[in-house]
Amino acid sequence: MQESSASKGEKTSGTRRGRLLCLWILSLVMVTLIMFYNSSANVSWPLKFWTTHSHSSQSYNVMTTSTLSTTVHSVSPDPTSAYFVAYPHRYGFVLDEVHRCQRESPFLVLMIPVAPYNREARDVIRNTWGKETTVLGRVVSHFFLLGLSKEEDGTETIKEQVQQESQKHHDILQSDFLDSYNNLTIKTMVMFEWLSSHCPNTPYAMKIDSDIFLNVHNLVDMLLKAPRHLYMTGIVARGAAVLRDHDSKWYLPVSAFPESSYPPYALGLGYVFSLDLPKKILEASAHVKAVYIEDVYVGLCMRHLGIALTDPPNGSLFRTYMPDGASDCYWTSVITTLLQNSNQLSVVWGIYTTQAQSGC
Repeated sequence: MQESSASKGEKTSGTRRGRLLCLWILSLVMVTLIMFYNSSANVSWPLKFWTTHSHSSQSYNVMTTSTLSTTVHSVSPDPTSAYFVAYPHRYGFVLDEVHRCQRESPFLVLMIPVAPYNREARDVIRNTWGKETTVLGRVVSHFFLLGLSKEEDGTETIKEQVQQESQKHHDILQSDFLDSYNNLTIKTMVMFEWLSSHCPNTPYAMKIDSDIFLNVHNLVDMLLKAPRHLYMTGIVARGAAVLRDHDSKWYLPVSAFPESSYPPYALGLGYVFSLDLPKKILEASAHVKAVYIEDVYVGLCMRHLGIALTDPPNGSLFRTYMPDGASDCYWTSVITTLLQNSNQLSVVWGIYTTQAQSGC
C-alpha cells in the first residue's frame, strides 16, 4: 500500500529537522573544543589589546610597545605593528609638579627624559647645567621626565626611590607608560602634553638628553634673538635616508614607511622650540601614525602641519661630538655636545667653568 503525499511530507520534514539538530549539536561541540584548546594552549595576544590604564599612583596597568608578543596563527598579524607605538592615548601622571611652571613663569623650560633607575644622571645634571636657574636675567626651569619601571634595587624599589627624590627636589614628572627605548615617542608626546597644559606663560622649551653638555648661557642668548612662534631648531637632519638594514637600531621596513628618506627633523639629543608648537604637534598626532623613532615622528608631525624647521644661527652651536683639534675655548662656544655618558658631564662642566672664568 502506497503512503499518502501528506505522510511522505511529514517524514521528510522530520528527517530534515533531525539533521539540522544534529548539525547544530556538532557545531556547538566543535566551538566548545576550540575555546577549551585556546584557553589551555600557550598563546599570548599582543599586550596592547588587553591592558587598561589606571592613573593612580598605587596601581599600574601599563600599555607597552616594548614587548611584542606573538599572535594566534588564525589571526593575520600586522607586520608593521612592531614599528608603531600606542599614541595618541590617554596617559596620566603619577608624579607631577602641577603649579611649578606657572609659579616660576620661566623664559625657558628644560625637559630631560631619563630612565627611572638613573638617579646618578639626574644628580649630575642638578649639580651642573641644571643649577643654572637665572641666566641673562631670565628664569630657567628644568624637569626630569620618567615613565614607569619594573626593576628593583635591593630592598627599596625604584618607585620608592623616585618618590623620595621627587619630594626632595620637586623636579620629577613621571607618567604611567613603561619607560623603554621603544616608547621614547610616547615619552616625547607626553612631554608636549605637559608643556601645553602647564606652562602657558613660557615662550621656549628644550628637550635634551641626560648625556648632553648644555651651555645654558649661550642657549638663552640665542633665544633672546629668536622667533617666538612656530620655531624649532637644533641639529636639523635633512634628506636623511630611511634605514632598511634589519640589524639597525632605527630599522623601518617599506611596509611601515614607504618613503626612501625622512622629512626634515631635529635630532632628539637636544632641540629647542617655541611653546606654541606643542599644541599643534599634538593635533597633528591624531593624523600621523606614531613610529617608534621619536625625533622622526616629531618631524612627520611638523611636515603634516606645513611648518619648516629653523637652522641655528651658527652651525657649530649644536654638536654631536667635540671635534678633533677644538680650541681651548670650545665649551664656551657651543650650546650642546653629546658626551660618552652622563658621568663625563661633571668633568666637562669643570673645564667649562674654568674657560668661562678665564674670559673665553
